[in-house]
Amino acid sequence: MSLKAVLFDFNGVIINDERIHLQLIDEILVNENLQPQKPQERQACLGRSDRACFQELLANRGRVVTEEYLNQLLHRKAEAYVLELEKLEKLPIYSGVEDLIYQVRSQNLHLGLVSGALRKEIELVLNRAKLADYFTVIVAGDDITTSKPKPDGYLLAVERFNLQYPELNLQPQECIALEDTPAGIQAAKLANMKVVGVANTYPFHMLQRCCNWTVDYLTDLELERVQNVFSGKEPQPRVSEC
Repeated sequence: MSLKAVLFDFNGVIINDERIHLQLIDEILVNENLQPQKPQERQACLGRSDRACFQELLANRGRVVTEEYLNQLLHRKAEAYVLELEKLEKLPIYSGVEDLIYQVRSQNLHLGLVSGALRKEIELVLNRAKLADYFTVIVAGDDITTSKPKPDGYLLAVERFNLQYPELNLQPQECIALEDTPAGIQAAKLANMKVVGVANTYPFHMLQRCCNWTVDYLTDLELERVQNVFSGKEPQPRVSEC
């Protein structure tokens, strides 16, 4: 077995924008005459799609909404996100993203992205950061109805790679996922992928026990060692549940 594809999460791995998302969700809740998120709700939202977060937050507050109403909230939040990024002279892209992309491409591996963020938000950031051309497959929050920790997004990414590159015959176990939250890690593991935990959002020690590899920064990832595990030259890392 060999490593064929590297799949990035978006928020918390490529761009440091979790604070912006949580702030915008709170603003929308307050505008709806609802209480802002409690600390435990903020933690629960990390790594999950905006749709899933809003559904749970509204249900927690006894608010029953139609799908149309929910879509309006998501649209408002996406528009506000665009405006927030326009205020920034420089996007908060995590250090090491470009270097890792270069490593992946230099070793002829395929590059994809799986996120609960809306495609509009992802494309805005990737285009502005001049990274869009590198990701041949993107699965966004508006491509699926479920959210991490369910594996649907990762499985759809594999399907799309195989549609785009039929000769690749990609299997989930031939991929690694770069994730920063328990929800994302669980989604990738349920898809039968190995996981690199990036300690951007949660402490290193929390991720270490449930990921195949864990790094403080993307620059610490030794892609060659990862490939050695896939090829059987190094033993499989031991992994437990988060």
